[in-house]
Amino acid sequence: MVQYTLAQCPEVVLTVSGKDSTKARDKAMDQLMELMDAGKLPTELSDGFGPQQLIEVKEQLSDTAGDEDAVTQAIQTLSNLATLKLKVQESRAEALKVRAQVDILFSDKAVSEEEITSLKDGFKVLKTFAQANLRYQEARSKAEDARAVLDRALKSPEES
Repeated sequence: MVQYTLAQCPEVVLTVSGKDSTKARDKAMDQLMELMDAGKLPTELSDGFGPQQLIEVKEQLSDTAGDEDAVTQAIQTLSNLATLKLKVQESRAEALKVRAQVDILFSDKAVSEEEITSLKDGFKVLKTFAQANLRYQEARSKAEDARAVLDRALKSPEES
Protein backbone atom coordinates (compact mmCIF):
# COMPACT_ATOMS: atom_id res chain seq x y z
CA MET A 1 0.00 0.00 0.00
CA VAL A 2 1.14 3.51 -0.78
CA GLN A 3 -0.39 6.73 0.42
CA TYR A 4 -0.35 10.17 -1.16
CA THR A 5 -1.35 13.62 0.01
CA LEU A 6 -1.45 17.11 -1.44
CA ALA A 7 0.72 20.04 -0.42
CA GLN A 8 -2.39 22.24 -0.63
CA CYS A 9 -4.42 19.89 1.58
CA PRO A 10 -2.27 17.57 3.75
CA GLU A 11 -5.28 16.19 5.66
CA VAL A 12 -6.45 14.42 2.46
CA VAL A 13 -4.77 11.01 2.20
CA LEU A 14 -5.24 8.84 -0.87
CA THR A 15 -4.44 5.15 -0.40
CA VAL A 16 -3.59 2.92 -3.37
CA SER A 17 -2.48 -0.71 -3.46
CA GLY A 18 1.07 -1.46 -4.56
CA LYS A 19 4.14 0.70 -4.23
CA ASP A 20 4.95 4.18 -5.52
CA SER A 21 4.79 4.07 -9.32
CA THR A 22 3.28 5.92 -12.26
CA LYS A 23 0.34 3.51 -12.21
CA ALA A 24 -0.23 4.02 -8.46
CA ARG A 25 -0.09 7.79 -8.90
CA ASP A 26 -2.64 7.57 -11.73
CA LYS A 27 -4.97 5.57 -9.46
CA ALA A 28 -4.52 8.19 -6.74
CA MET A 29 -5.35 10.90 -9.29
CA ASP A 30 -8.56 8.99 -10.13
CA GLN A 31 -9.48 9.02 -6.41
CA LEU A 32 -8.66 12.71 -6.26
CA MET A 33 -10.91 13.43 -9.25
CA GLU A 34 -13.75 11.53 -7.56
CA LEU A 35 -13.31 13.66 -4.43
CA MET A 36 -13.35 16.82 -6.53
CA ASP A 37 -16.43 15.72 -8.50
CA ALA A 38 -18.24 14.89 -5.25
CA GLY A 39 -17.29 18.29 -3.81
CA LYS A 40 -15.41 16.64 -0.92
CA LEU A 41 -12.02 18.27 -1.60
CA PRO A 42 -11.68 21.27 0.73
CA THR A 43 -9.40 23.18 -1.67
CA GLU A 44 -9.23 24.20 -5.32
CA LEU A 45 -6.42 22.77 -7.43
CA SER A 46 -4.89 24.59 -10.37
CA ASP A 47 -5.54 23.26 -13.87
CA GLY A 48 -1.95 22.08 -14.18
CA PHE A 49 -2.13 19.74 -11.18
CA GLY A 50 -0.83 16.26 -12.10
CA PRO A 51 0.19 12.94 -10.56
CA GLN A 52 3.82 14.05 -10.15
CA GLN A 53 2.64 16.68 -7.65
CA LEU A 54 1.22 14.07 -5.30
CA ILE A 55 3.34 13.70 -2.18
CA GLU A 56 4.03 10.18 -0.99
CA VAL A 57 3.25 9.71 2.69
CA LYS A 58 6.06 7.73 4.26
CA GLU A 59 5.03 5.49 7.11
CA GLN A 60 6.47 6.86 10.30
CA LEU A 61 8.24 4.42 12.53
CA SER A 62 6.42 4.23 15.79
CA ASP A 63 8.08 5.28 19.01
CA THR A 64 7.10 1.87 20.36
CA ALA A 65 9.77 0.14 18.26
CA GLY A 66 12.45 2.45 19.71
CA ASP A 67 11.09 1.94 23.20
CA GLU A 68 11.15 -1.84 22.75
CA ASP A 69 14.78 -1.66 21.58
CA ALA A 70 15.62 0.43 24.65
CA VAL A 71 13.95 -2.12 26.93
CA THR A 72 15.80 -4.99 25.24
CA GLN A 73 19.10 -3.14 25.65
CA ALA A 74 18.26 -2.35 29.28
CA ILE A 75 17.58 -6.02 30.03
CA GLN A 76 20.87 -7.02 28.40
CA THR A 77 22.71 -4.42 30.46
CA LEU A 78 21.11 -5.64 33.69
CA SER A 79 21.83 -9.27 32.79
CA ASN A 80 25.47 -8.37 32.21
CA LEU A 81 25.55 -6.64 35.60
CA ALA A 82 24.13 -9.76 37.29
CA THR A 83 26.78 -11.97 35.67
CA LEU A 84 29.60 -9.63 36.67
CA LYS A 85 28.28 -9.34 40.22
CA LEU A 86 28.35 -13.13 40.60
CA LYS A 87 31.87 -13.32 39.18
CA VAL A 88 33.09 -10.62 41.60
CA GLN A 89 31.42 -12.25 44.61
CA GLU A 90 32.82 -15.68 43.79
CA SER A 91 36.42 -14.48 43.49
CA ARG A 92 36.44 -11.78 46.20
CA ALA A 93 37.35 -13.96 49.22
CA GLU A 94 40.22 -15.71 47.45
CA ALA A 95 41.50 -12.42 46.04
CA LEU A 96 41.52 -10.82 49.50
CA LYS A 97 43.58 -13.75 50.83
CA VAL A 98 46.11 -13.23 48.05
CA ARG A 99 46.14 -9.48 48.71
CA ALA A 100 47.01 -10.14 52.36
CA GLN A 101 49.97 -12.24 51.20
CA VAL A 102 51.31 -9.39 49.05
CA ASP A 103 52.42 -7.60 52.22
CA ILE A 104 55.08 -10.28 52.82
CA LEU A 105 56.95 -8.85 49.82
CA PHE A 106 57.36 -5.55 51.68
CA SER A 107 58.63 -6.99 54.95
CA ASP A 108 62.19 -7.79 55.89
CA LYS A 109 61.14 -11.27 56.96
CA ALA A 110 62.59 -14.20 55.00
CA VAL A 111 60.21 -15.81 52.49
CA SER A 112 60.32 -19.37 51.20
CA GLU A 113 60.27 -20.26 47.53
CA GLU A 114 56.92 -22.03 48.05
CA GLU A 115 55.39 -18.85 49.48
CA ILE A 116 56.59 -16.86 46.44
CA THR A 117 55.28 -19.53 44.04
CA SER A 118 51.96 -19.54 45.83
CA LEU A 119 51.87 -15.75 45.68
CA LYS A 120 52.66 -15.73 41.95
CA ASP A 121 49.84 -18.21 41.35
CA GLY A 122 47.60 -15.98 43.44
CA PHE A 123 48.36 -12.98 41.22
CA LYS A 124 46.24 -14.59 38.51
CA VAL A 125 43.30 -14.75 40.92
CA LEU A 126 43.96 -11.18 42.01
CA LYS A 127 44.13 -9.98 38.42
CA THR A 128 40.91 -11.80 37.48
CA PHE A 129 39.09 -10.34 40.47
CA ALA A 130 40.40 -6.81 39.95
CA GLN A 131 39.42 -6.80 36.27
CA ALA A 132 36.00 -8.26 36.97
CA ASN A 133 35.48 -5.72 39.76
CA LEU A 134 36.37 -2.82 37.43
CA ARG A 135 34.00 -4.16 34.75
CA TYR A 136 31.32 -4.57 37.43
CA GLN A 137 31.72 -0.97 38.64
CA GLU A 138 31.47 0.32 35.06
CA ALA A 139 28.48 -1.93 34.30
CA ARG A 140 26.77 -0.79 37.49
CA SER A 141 26.90 2.86 36.45
CA LYS A 142 25.48 1.97 33.02
CA ALA A 143 22.83 -0.19 34.66
CA GLU A 144 21.43 2.82 36.52
CA ASP A 145 20.16 4.17 33.20
CA ALA A 146 18.94 0.70 32.22
CA ARG A 147 16.99 0.46 35.46
CA ALA A 148 15.35 3.83 34.74
CA VAL A 149 14.37 2.68 31.22
CA LEU A 150 12.88 -0.49 32.67
CA ASP A 151 11.00 1.44 35.36
CA ARG A 152 9.44 3.70 32.70
CA ALA A 153 8.46 0.67 30.60
CA LEU A 154 6.86 -1.05 33.60
CA LYS A 155 4.90 2.00 34.72
CA SER A 156 1.18 1.58 34.20
CA PRO A 157 -0.72 4.27 32.21
CA GLU A 158 -2.49 5.43 35.37
CA GLU A 159 0.84 6.25 37.01
CA SER A 160 1.97 8.58 34.21
